[in-house]
Formats: sequence, structure tokens, C-alpha cells
Amino acid sequence: MKHFFNRRENIVTEAVDGLLLTSGAGRLARLDTFPEIKVILRADWDKSKVAIISGGGAGHEPSHAGFVGKGMLTAAVSGEIFASPSVDAVLTAIRAVTGPKGALLIVKNYTGDRLNFGLAAEKARAEGFDVDMIIVADDIAIPDINQPRGVAGTLFVHKIAGFHAEAGEDLASVAAHAASAAGDIISLGMSLSTCSVPGQAHEDRLGEAEGELGLGIHGEPGVERIALQPVADIVATMTARLAAAQREAGPHALLINNLGAVPPLEMSVIANAVLSSPLAASVKLIIGPAPMMTALNMNGFSLSLITLDDSREAALAAAVAPHAWIPVVERHAIVVLPAPKVAAKSNGAAAASDDERTKRLIAALCEHLVSLEGELNRLDGRVGDGDTGSTVATGARSVLARLSGLPLKQPAATLASIGDILSTSMGGSSGVLLSIFFTAAAKAMTEKADIAAALLAGLDRMTFYGGAEVGDRTMVDALAPALKALTSGSVSAAAEAAAAGAESTRTMKKAKAGRASYVGEKDLEGVPDPGAVAVAGVFEVAAAMA
Repeated sequence: MKHFFNRRENIVTEAVDGLLLTSGAGRLARLDTFPEIKVILRADWDKSKVAIISGGGAGHEPSHAGFVGKGMLTAAVSGEIFASPSVDAVLTAIRAVTGPKGALLIVKNYTGDRLNFGLAAEKARAEGFDVDMIIVADDIAIPDINQPRGVAGTLFVHKIAGFHAEAGEDLASVAAHAASAAGDIISLGMSLSTCSVPGQAHEDRLGEAEGELGLGIHGEPGVERIALQPVADIVATMTARLAAAQREAGPHALLINNLGAVPPLEMSVIANAVLSSPLAASVKLIIGPAPMMTALNMNGFSLSLITLDDSREAALAAAVAPHAWIPVVERHAIVVLPAPKVAAKSNGAAAASDDERTKRLIAALCEHLVSLEGELNRLDGRVGDGDTGSTVATGARSVLARLSGLPLKQPAATLASIGDILSTSMGGSSGVLLSIFFTAAAKAMTEKADIAAALLAGLDRMTFYGGAEVGDRTMVDALAPALKALTSGSVSAAAEAAAAGAESTRTMKKAKAGRASYVGEKDLEGVPDPGAVAVAGVFEVAAAMA
């Protein structure tokens, strides 16, 4: 498929500049961290109200940068095409726009977005910023899934949160409105062809007479293929499923979203079909049809519904600066604002200090994890991609290499430093998850000097952002019972609980998180989760040294 672009490496940065050049003068700006860190923000922002931050991969235009402006987003963070922005990019955005009233992050329920925005939120909290985060999971395509995707219904949350923030409400109030809205949104998508990524070979997986129902916004396959039918019949199937998923009879607001390549004429036919269906009886407000959260040039559309009350109706109806259609403006220079100078973090400012007992313990734990590299890779080779041992060992070696520079006499600062080391050296989702764990534990440790309670606090944030729970066949199956046992003060009991938890994964026939979730029961049978085995090994060593 043909595309208009210069070089694939520059397409996102050139598109951002194009948006800035065609926006009204003085409305939008980008930070001078561009292009490595792509943050688009309100040029007139004075930090007097709660900041609303969202973002994600490029390819969903006009989301997310197109919704930055008075009454909606304060800043948007962009990654490359369909790739989550980095932790550093999100953290830079938080630092740039967050004032005394705090910031709310609105995140779609994809693993990369949850983890990267989540770790950035934890790091920002450690720096003293007041930050909350709402995860939107509005897709109803896959029944009974633990973690539904966040799709176009996220725009309702942007609008409602932006309205209450603009009204001057505090962070708790804005977050409560956003969370309530996120829980009352349902969405469903339909496409006749897959999207094509510029610079990549494209092969449409659909036949001439096929469509896909229940697909996401990153070109992933739909839940089912259906025969090509008249629009009225396709819409009837979609509206029936949406009606069945409605939590209340109405009234509702309806968003009719173009996923990128449906001609305006056909979108109007779709809108007519939706508003002629039985679902229309519950609809009071209509947004669209318009391309608002696209999937590049996907030839499809999505329908989103949110239950209305007086407050939501006022929020959705309020006038705002951003809009999907960009008006003609006079040529003007791009506004470039300096990124805020980063104050030294309290834990980062801690000087290196020596504590022989702590040093021996950390060294022993890391050396043991390094020794497990081959065994963990072997286990992961049967249930994943075979690199768990190498990933864990890389993180452990990095900690060992910097051990002499850690503030070992200050437990909170030590935990924070380990979190920082793992976030930059370990890689993969496990590196981000463990960095979240140690970063959140460090924050809890500064408030109460109780290592068991602090580690439990770290586990709470790690499971919140990662989504895994006990029974999902992950490291959590060993870590959660071990930390619970540790609250009694017994490291030996914690080690026994960790070993039992790791052993329990051997009989779990279905993984609900991580790469093992794509592996069949037969391949999982009798193989313990390598992450849980690593956790059990850590507690075994700790108990031996207690």
C-alpha cells in the first residue's frame, strides 16, 4: 500500500510539527526535548489547575495531541507508531505541566501504556508530585476477559476530566469523575481491512467478502470474521451487542468514530444506520461521525456509549479549544518552551554509605540470581521466549556493579536506587514491573520504617499496573504469599511460602498474564513459572542468611 512520507524514522516528528504549524498561534507548544521525547502541551498553561495528561503510540491521530487545549488535555505524550511512549517521556510531561493541584494520567488498557505511565507516576510521586492515574478499558469485544482494551471511549474520559479540571476542582474530585466515567463506557469496533504501517510490507488478512468484528486500534485481528453484509446488518449486529452490554437503559452519549479510512459519505451511511436502530432510543447526545481515535488507515469504525447524568451531559456539551477538524490559520513559527529543570530527587541525592550486613545480603541475592540464569532460561524456553534468566541476571549484575555506590544505611534510598537501576538496565516488562515494585516500596518506606509493609506496598502497585494476581502463573504467585508471611517477622516462613507459591505454578494449566498466556495447556504442564522460581530462590537465600 502506498503512503505519503519522507523517511519512516521521521514520520511522527514531522507530523507533530505539521500539527503545531497548522494550529492557532499561541495554542500549542512542544518541549525542547523533541524529537527524542515528544511532549505536546498547552502554550498558555499556568499550572493553576489539575493537569490532564494522556498519550500513547502515534497512528491514532487526532488522538492524542489533537485534543490538547483548554477544556481537555493539558499535555499529550507520543511514542512512535503504535509504540508506547517511554517512562522518561511521560515523566517529563508530568514535570512540565504539574502544579500544586496535581495531575491526572488517563491511560488506555494496553500493557505498555499501563507500565510506562505507571512507572512514571510512581517516579513523579517520589519526586513530590501529586499524581493519580485512571485506566480505561471500554472494549466489549472479548467477553469475560480480565483486561479489556482501552479504545475510542477513552475520549469521553478526556472530555469529562478536562471539564472538571477546567472548573478548578481538586485532583480527588477530577479523578473520581474520570474513574466513574471510565466504568460506564462500552465500545465495539468493525473493519473491512487491516491498517498499513508506512515503510512496512502490508498483507491484508481478510478476503474480499470478509470483515472483522471486535478489533482494537493497533491493527490486531478482530475477535471474529463475518461475511460482508449491507451496513444496516453490520450495524444491527454491533448495536445488539452494545445494547446487551449496557449497564443502564439510558440516556447515553454515542461516539461514532472513523478508524481512519472510511470515506465521509460511508460514515454518514453508518451514522444513519446506527441512529435508525433500536439502540437510538437510548441515545441523547451524538459525537461524530468523525476520525477521533484512528488506527492509521484502517477501513473501519467503532461505536462507543457512555451513560449520561446531568454532570456528564454538561461536561460533554461544554465548548473546548481542541477539535478534530483543524481550521486554516496564518503561518507562524513553532512555539518551543524550555523543559523544566529537574530538581534532584530526595532519594537520588542520598550519598553512598556502607552497611556490611545489607551489602552481604544484596550481594548474595544478586549472585544467586546470576547463578540461576541457565535454569531460568531453560524453564522460560518451555513456556515463553527463553530469556527470563538472562533478563534477571542482567538486572542482578547491574545492581552488583553499583553496590558500592548505594546508600546502604538508608533502606528507603537503597530501594529507590535499585528501582532506578532495574528500570534502565533490566529491560522488558519484568524490568519495569520490578522497578515499579522497588520505587513504590521506597516511597512507602519513607513514610513508615517497616520493610515488610513497604514491600507489600510495592507489590500492590506492581500488580495494579501489571494486572497479574495470585493464580495467574507469574512471579506474583511466589511473591505475594512470601511478603504476607514476612509481615510476621519470619524470613523462614516467607521462604517456605515463596517455595510453595512457585511450586503451585507447576500445576497451573493456564497463564493469565505474560508471554506464557499464549502457550497451550500441554506445554505448560509440569513447568513452574521461571519468575516465581527466581523469587523463591531469593527468599531461600535471605532465610539462610537471617
